[in-house]
Amino acid sequence: MFSSIAKDYSHVLPYFVDGKVTKGFGRGSKELGIPTANINHEVIEKLPKALDCGIYYGMASLNSGPIHKAVLSIGWNPFYQNDKKSLETHILHNFGGDFYGASLKLVILGHIRPERDFLSVDDLIKEIKNDIRIAEEKLDLPDYDKYRTHPFFETNTTGRNSL
Repeated sequence: MFSSIAKDYSHVLPYFVDGKVTKGFGRGSKELGIPTANINHEVIEKLPKALDCGIYYGMASLNSGPIHKAVLSIGWNPFYQNDKKSLETHILHNFGGDFYGASLKLVILGHIRPERDFLSVDDLIKEIKNDIRIAEEKLDLPDYDKYRTHPFFETNTTGRNSL
C-alpha cells in the first residue's frame, strides 16, 4: 500500500542529477545502518525550487555502473537539526564499502512523503525502512522500467528531461 501523503511532482519529475559523492555526516552507515551517498553541494543548490524537502524514490548509478533502485532524502534532516541542506541517496544495493568521490547519476522519479522530525532514532529507522519498502514497490511498477536503461546514465547531464 502506498502512502497517501505523497505529492504529485509530475511538473518537475523526472529530474536528473549528476554529481560527485561527498563525505556526509557519517550517520547513515554508523548510526542508522543505512548507508547513503551524499551529493556535492553545487548540485543541491541547482535543484528546482518546486522540489520540496522530503523523501523521494528513483534510480541511481555509481561510476557508470549498474542502475539500482534508490530512496533519497532532500532537506535539512530535522531530527539532526542540520544547518545545511543535503541530498542523501540510499542505493538499494550492498556495495560493501565507501564510495567517496564516485560519480553519482540519479533520476528522481517520485515523492514518498514530506520531511519531518522524529522522537527517537528507532522511530527514524522504522520510517526509513518503510520509505525503502514504498520505494521498492513503486519502482517495481512497469512505468519505471524505461529508466533502467535510460540514456541519461550514459551521458553527463543534470536537469529536467522528458522521455
